[in-house]
Formats: sequence, C-alpha cells, structure tokens
Amino acid sequence: SYGKLHFKKNRTTFRMEYGVTGNINATPDRIWKLLIDADNYTKWNSTLTSLEGEIALGGTVRMKVPEAPGRTCKVKITEYTPGKSMLWADGFAPVFQGRRTFTLEPNDDGTTCFKMSEVFKGLMLPLIAGKLPDFGPIFERYALDLKNAAEKL
Repeated sequence: SYGKLHFKKNRTTFRMEYGVTGNINATPDRIWKLLIDADNYTKWNSTLTSLEGEIALGGTVRMKVPEAPGRTCKVKITEYTPGKSMLWADGFAPVFQGRRTFTLEPNDDGTTCFKMSEVFKGLMLPLIAGKLPDFGPIFERYALDLKNAAEKL
C-alpha cells in the first residue's frame, strides 16, 4: 500500500514549489524503467497526452498536458543519476525557470520512496503564476499512476 501521499506547496512572490512524496512497493530500478521510457510514458501516466524525446542526460523532451491543450512543454534533462534521480529544466534564469526533480530512495522493507518536486522561479512568476494549473491534483495523479504501473510489473 502507498500509505499516505505527502504534498507540499510553498509560494513567495518570485518562487513557487510543489512536491509529492510516497512509498511504492517496487524497487528503484523497476520505477526508474518507467520514468525513462519515453515511448510508453502515456500508457501509464494519465497526466500527459503525449511525450516525445530522449529521457537521458542532455536529452530534450516535448510533452503535452490536458490542462494546457495546444501547448507543448519542452524540457531538458540536466541532471541524471540512473536509478536515483534526474532533473528536468526549462526556461531562462532570472526571467522564468521551471525545474522538476525526481528522486528514488530505497527503503529497508523493499519499497521505494518516490519524490517529485517542481520549483518555478523568476521575475516573471508574479505575472505567470495565475495562468499555471494547480499542480497538487496533477502530482497526486502522477504519483498514483506511477505506483500502479510499477507495482503491476
């Protein structure tokens, strides 16, 4: 069982952060395989309508989400430690930047603690923040989709 999902949301004028943490009854390697398989992402992840690109260090990923029809988000994989963590980044500091971090930490009982957070920051955030969706429900769906897919493998 997942136990409880833990959410965080913090907001200041020029910085906004969302996060979700929860345990998945699967190994980090099994979860990692799902997180880096661009071709099959939308088969398990209901928060995306499409995802294209290479999920590897230096790779670029283009994705579409139901909350922003017609818009393509483009991110670059700027940090990548197989089986442990990666960082997807877009935008330009100091104007506006989004950074999504994925972390997998093995627990002693064979489960894995999955953490995902997204930080938006920059001088344009006060103007853009109202146009951004509420990531709380999106992150919850993402974490539950990942848990369900990893535990079925």
